[in-house]
Amino acid sequence: MTPALERPVELHGVRKDGRAFPIELSLARWETRRGSFLTVIIRDITERRQLEEQFRQAQKMESIGRLAGGLAHDFNNLLTVIGGHADLLHGRLQPEDPLHRRIGLIQEAAEHAADLTKQLLAFSRKQVLAPQVLDLNAVVIEIEPMLRRLIGEDIDLVTAPARGLGNVKADPTQIKQILLNLAVNAQDAMPQGGKLTIETENVELDQHYARLHPDVASGTYVMLAVTDTGSGMDEETRSRIFEPFFTTKAPGMGTGLGLATVYGIVKQSSGAISVYSEPGLGTAFKVYLPRVLEPADAVATARPAGPRGGSETVLLVEDNEMVRTLTCEILKRQGYTVVEARHGADALDLARRYHGPIHLLLTDVVMPEMSGPELVSRLAPIRPQMKIIYMSGYTADAIDHQGMLDEGIEFLPKPIGLDTLVRKLREVLDGRGRAPLADAAR
Repeated sequence: MTPALERPVELHGVRKDGRAFPIELSLARWETRRGSFLTVIIRDITERRQLEEQFRQAQKMESIGRLAGGLAHDFNNLLTVIGGHADLLHGRLQPEDPLHRRIGLIQEAAEHAADLTKQLLAFSRKQVLAPQVLDLNAVVIEIEPMLRRLIGEDIDLVTAPARGLGNVKADPTQIKQILLNLAVNAQDAMPQGGKLTIETENVELDQHYARLHPDVASGTYVMLAVTDTGSGMDEETRSRIFEPFFTTKAPGMGTGLGLATVYGIVKQSSGAISVYSEPGLGTAFKVYLPRVLEPADAVATARPAGPRGGSETVLLVEDNEMVRTLTCEILKRQGYTVVEARHGADALDLARRYHGPIHLLLTDVVMPEMSGPELVSRLAPIRPQMKIIYMSGYTADAIDHQGMLDEGIEFLPKPIGLDTLVRKLREVLDGRGRAPLADAAR
């Protein structure tokens, strides 16, 4: 008996309830002495299609993320120069000077542009996170008054915190950003009012869930759900909502970066996010963050002191000439002695030849030939007591593996405001920052 196999074909079947589903049809013809026989095999390939779609979506989001991160890096260097020079000019002008207001408008525009690049970096998972062990119930309680003011009186806000909720390790500022963005999104979907529900729950994501979501590991999670009774979304819209700049709002009503920011924060926090929505039936966003066993940390709320300068020596390493020139001018105006280096090799040479003490290294992260972290490791034997601050338009992604702030590393994401730069230098030099260079290089 000899089988003759035909190529499988994909078709659509119909279930008993009338719903269509994908099937694979395979035919095998068998020739025997008794005649020809046909074997038909029908496979339900719904799960396979879901996995393929998950993979395609992950590839698309990864590609968009790389593009967004690269754009944000280049814009952050430009915004550092624009905002920095505006800060310098603004400080020189009297309030009654007509140029004072114009420079203020430049500063506001630069700050708004910086916010947009931060959202792009959040989506591309290249922002700095300062994770703490959190009780999500406490975060929801803290931000609830702000959310009530934000969504207005015509929307009923209901919170449903779970008892015995486990802790998660995440950046509290970013969790609040998730809640704010989802609340704004829900508000837009309920122009005539409605109900917004925020709930938490301990959940177990099993092997079946992990199989259908390849970027999520099975295990114990804490769920943060935000559900509205708004207009809902069709499948085509739902499949694109996390893409940067995709929006269904009218021109001028939104940037299309809110949900992209949520997606990036969740992914960078090793979590997962799912969306359930139907037209006219509202939308539910469910965020899953890995549960941890450590007790929750206290969230610091102290306000930073005003910036002040100093007289120490700073080794400044920056390959972008405009950023380097501006940063050098700012530091010198604050009383610091500045040793300028164009790149890592130049910094090594200067550190060896400079006779006096160098108190602090302020270095870009991504530079040609030698990165900031590599420079730190090579400078450690030469200047072991020199303290270190990294800065970059790429944020912390090039320093470590997950964008988290490791012990021994101080970091300034570009664009860097004048006050922020001066305050951070003083903080580190006064010993209120982290470890000196020799420890950071280990």
